[in-house]
Amino acid sequence: MSAKKTDTLIPWLIAITVIFALALTLIVFASSDIKGLPIPQQMQYRNQALIATAIVFLGLAVMTNAYYAAKRAEAMQKNALTELLQWRLAAEKNIEVSIENAKLHQESLVTERLMAAITQLGHERIETRTSAIYVLERISQDFPQEHWTIMEILTAFVRENSPVRDEAQQREEDLQPKYWSRQRTKEQLTQLPATNVRELSPKIRRDIQAALTVIGRRNSLIEQENQKLDLRNTDIRRADLLEANLQRADLRGCDLSDADLRSCELYGADLEGAKLVSSTLYEANLLKANLRGAKLCWANLNRANLSGANLRAANLFGASLRAANLQGANLYKANLQQATLKVANLSGAKLFLANLQGAKLGKANLHLSGLIGANLTGANLNAANLTGANLNAAKLHHTEVFFANLTEASLTEADLHKANLMGANLNRAILYQADLSRANLIGANFCDANLCDVKLEGAVLTGAKNLESQQIRVALGDRTTRLPDYIETPTHWRQSS
Repeated sequence: MSAKKTDTLIPWLIAITVIFALALTLIVFASSDIKGLPIPQQMQYRNQALIATAIVFLGLAVMTNAYYAAKRAEAMQKNALTELLQWRLAAEKNIEVSIENAKLHQESLVTERLMAAITQLGHERIETRTSAIYVLERISQDFPQEHWTIMEILTAFVRENSPVRDEAQQREEDLQPKYWSRQRTKEQLTQLPATNVRELSPKIRRDIQAALTVIGRRNSLIEQENQKLDLRNTDIRRADLLEANLQRADLRGCDLSDADLRSCELYGADLEGAKLVSSTLYEANLLKANLRGAKLCWANLNRANLSGANLRAANLFGASLRAANLQGANLYKANLQQATLKVANLSGAKLFLANLQGAKLGKANLHLSGLIGANLTGANLNAANLTGANLNAAKLHHTEVFFANLTEASLTEADLHKANLMGANLNRAILYQADLSRANLIGANFCDANLCDVKLEGAVLTGAKNLESQQIRVALGDRTTRLPDYIETPTHWRQSS
């Protein structure tokens, strides 16, 4: 019985004791009243009194026995619970010890597997090294606590086994002409001087490629913010990094020439001074990446995301950035000579002193972009959006600007000599002291444009829209300037030679 049930018996014992006392009292009183009765009746009453007394005593004995039995059961139950609790505590302790032993055993096995794989990384056979790399990948997947340690081991393996070439050797190779095997036969190549032959970038070693593949497909979600892949100054030319995850990786001074980086995740990566000549970065994510001083000549960056990227002094000669997102990018003093930027988004980009000679910017979005002092000689800006752009002191001679939108653009002291601005929208544009000599301005919109001290010698303005005599009077032209029929040539223009 439980303690609660035992406690309920106490009131019953008290009640029976009271009843017993009352019964004895009644028997005593009854015995005193039967003296006057006949002897048989007296005997009958005495027998009944004795029976009642016996019943009371029997009930009292039963209740007393039940009470003490309950007490014994309670004590036994307490002992059983104590033993059960002790057994449970002992069992839990045994389980904890077993788990701890299992963990120690597991850690020992992991350490053994890890050390064995690391040892095999130094094996002379490339097959053994490659197998060791995949073993390390499996360990990192099975034991997440070892993930970052293994990533550091693999990046160190790449750094040690594929360091970037020294600068002297690199300059020597860069100066040599490149001959493609598909353009010349083997016999033709043998006839060329040995010093003039430069093959395509050598194919990357299989074990290095395997390490990069494992690094590129790792689970970065379990990594901490301060954990960054260290692949600095590595020579990983022609590496296959298709859809690789290299976000926040440190790739400074890395040589990724001819590498396949299509759809590669390079968010926040540091590529300062990296070499990506002829690399493929189609649809790569370079959001907020650091590409300062990087070499991206002839690289394919079509549809790449370079929003907020730092491309200061980067070399993008001949690069293709068709439909790329360069919103807010820093391209200060960048070399974009002969680059293709058609339909690219350059809104808010900083292109101060950038070299855009011969660049193709047709239908590009350059809204509010900064092009102060930029060199756009011979560039193609047909149908480009240059609203609110700052082109002060920019060089635009021989530039194609067909039907471009230059609304509220600032072209103060800009050089537009022989530029083709046919059909361009110059609404509220500031052209103060700009050079538009011999420029083609047929059909251009000059509504509220500032033409103060603008050079218009030899310029063609026939068919110009919203051009007023007041604007022409403050401009600088001569008798070779061709004005719309409704505008009379100023007297001082006719007198000039």
